[in-house]
Amino acid sequence: MTEKVRDLRTALKVLKAKGELLETDKEVDPHAELAGVYRYVGAAGTVMRPTKIGPAMLFNKVKGHEDARVVIGVVGSRKRVSLMLDVPEERLGFALNEAVQNPIEPRIIPNEGALCQEVKYFADEPGFDIRKLIPAPTNTPEDAGPYITMGMCYASDPETGESDITIHRLCLQSKDEISMYFVPGARHLGVFREKAEKAGKPLPISISIGVDPAISIASCFEPPTTPLGFNELTIAGGLRNEAVELTKCLTIDENCIANAEYVIEGFLMPDQRVREDQNTGTGKAMPEFPGYTGPANPELPVIKVTAVTHRKNPIMQTCIGPSEEHVNMAGIPTEASIIQMVEKAMPGRLLNVYAHSSGGGKYMAVLQFKKSQPSDEGRQIQAAILAFSAFSELKHVFLVDEDVDPFDSNDVLWAMTTRFQGDVDTTFIPGVRCHPLDPSQHPKYNPALRDRGISCKTIFDCTIPYDLKESGHFARAQFMELDPSPFMKK
Repeated sequence: MTEKVRDLRTALKVLKAKGELLETDKEVDPHAELAGVYRYVGAAGTVMRPTKIGPAMLFNKVKGHEDARVVIGVVGSRKRVSLMLDVPEERLGFALNEAVQNPIEPRIIPNEGALCQEVKYFADEPGFDIRKLIPAPTNTPEDAGPYITMGMCYASDPETGESDITIHRLCLQSKDEISMYFVPGARHLGVFREKAEKAGKPLPISISIGVDPAISIASCFEPPTTPLGFNELTIAGGLRNEAVELTKCLTIDENCIANAEYVIEGFLMPDQRVREDQNTGTGKAMPEFPGYTGPANPELPVIKVTAVTHRKNPIMQTCIGPSEEHVNMAGIPTEASIIQMVEKAMPGRLLNVYAHSSGGGKYMAVLQFKKSQPSDEGRQIQAAILAFSAFSELKHVFLVDEDVDPFDSNDVLWAMTTRFQGDVDTTFIPGVRCHPLDPSQHPKYNPALRDRGISCKTIFDCTIPYDLKESGHFARAQFMELDPSPFMKK
């Protein structure tokens, strides 16, 4: 019987039992070396080749951090996500959509039962330094500093009290300060911070690191699927069919994830900014999901840390920004959002969605669409337009028929080669807001773009026109259906 996943440690047990976890006792330097190793072992995604999808990796000895370990790649393959969520790989988007429809509210447990507070450090104590307490890696030698890439940031609306959780780019700047990057207009916590800052008040915030993978994935949903006021922890509850457990922080009026490996407590300070690369001067931040290193921001909001708590012998969880791990965290919620939007408009026609690895889980989607009657012709384009509405950062949509595997890039390119004519089957939607981390979405690339992050969204219709489906002109070669296993035995 497979162990029930409740936190990061039980998730690692499941992965180890399935041969999906590689452990090493060789000491690793968190400064560039750790990510450099995993680049070859299992990063994949949009990381520069050579790289590949491989097992998750647990580093048991980390330079400068005697009692801590670091794990990377936990959700770095759809197979591992499938194992930990107990859902078939091709149905992950559907499972997340069902969890959105059936949310379960988190519950608060007493501090005495909170594993995340087994060990406590307070900022007003002598020698307190988050850089010594938290083995946050730098991905490359050019990074602005050590980054927390898998921190579940939890805060509440100062006006309504509604809470939310998201993942942000967090750079350790000093012994008690962390810079926090917000994509403009894309996160609920950004709204909370702006409200608090307008009132001249600090915003309490907790950062939980090393949690149940259901929480990591659920936290990546975005509007309109999860509008302002929707707490994504309820989706994690829906996935597990039980409430996520929270506990009260020790130094701020906020909650944190009770069984997290680490928790950082602090305040987002009003009207306080810091240059992201103030400690390195490289002009660069860290590698981001499109496969390029993001530019360092000239000024970012600052979290003033008040405490760090953790479990005994804690495990720091991290990821490489452009890796397959980001693809799954961002992409599977993207798939769920598209499924929800299209299914409402035209039930039964969208068979599946894949937020493709080459788009980092955000920029590119393959929609498998079935035309069953003459009036379905043209609806595939409508489905693509709905996909753009469901996820605003989406840039390219590929449409394929039911006989094409949307998860197989070779099959998708085959459809594009034999069922697509560029001058007939391409739809351009110019001048639409997308995402600022794509270097082509910039006035320097195209002077017609009025701002960074504006793009021409494109639909590639690789489906057979309905009136040609019955002709057999596009029928794939049909092979004998049989069970090959008897022929494969020695």
